Amino acid sequence: PQWYPSRVGLQLERNGPFLKDSISIQSLAVSSIITLYFTDLGQQVGWTTFFLTEYTGPLLIYLLFYIRLSTIYDQVESRKNFRHPVVHLACFCHCLHYIRHLLETLFVHKFSEGHTPLKNMIKGCAFYWGFTSWIAYYINHPRYTPPSFGHKQVSYAALAFLMCEAGNHFINVALAHQTNSGNKTCFPSPTYNPFTWLFLLVSCPNYTYEAGSWISFTVMTQTLPVGVFAFLMVIQMSLWAQKKHKLYLKRFYPEVQRKAAMIPIIF
Repeated sequence: PQWYPSRVGLQLERNGPFLKDSISIQSLAVSSIITLYFTDLGQQVGWTTFFLTEYTGPLLIYLLFYIRLSTIYDQVESRKNFRHPVVHLACFCHCLHYIRHLLETLFVHKFSEGHTPLKNMIKGCAFYWGFTSWIAYYINHPRYTPPSFGHKQVSYAALAFLMCEAGNHFINVALAHQTNSGNKTCFPSPTYNPFTWLFLLVSCPNYTYEAGSWISFTVMTQTLPVGVFAFLMVIQMSLWAQKKHKLYLKRFYPEVQRKAAMIPIIF
């Protein structure tokens, strides 16, 4: 009784899966006696709090490097060196990415009443905030050098980035408004919106677009920190996509049978 409900984990077997909050004990009992195993899940936070905290940090951290604080860069060197237009464009794209995430967290995504351990939020913040500091330091440094192929490389990569951002948004909106046929939820199908046509090829196009955004940002800025971050994000999202794809196969077998998880042929 000293723990609040979201901190309590109940299992039918030792080391077994935790029971969902919606399950009633009466439906589990095959006899008049049932044994439940209790686990303290630790300090919990809501999913909305989790994502708002995780995404607000990179937005603010990047802006601190963009204004070139005197505690970060040498002010004489900052005033002397000309800022290439890609530096301003990178700031715009980076802020756009995280503002989109924040707005979708508030107005698009439908989170369950579930919670996640506080330690997961701390690890997520350390990852996103730490990489943002590394990325922003290099891109906004007075000695930053622009991409090798100049204006064309920046322009094409920026266009690809904006298209991936738009695609990610429209996919998230489609997932939030999945159609219902009777009591059965149907897998989203492509609409007249071209950005949703990726549903024809993959079951998790939101991860495809997210990977595309970071790869485009890497090409646009041509910096090692962004490339490392993009590489790790592609690996992580491919794992999430595989996990979701397996769940989709159980729930929507005919619709997703011939689809890839994230990238056709590769994943």
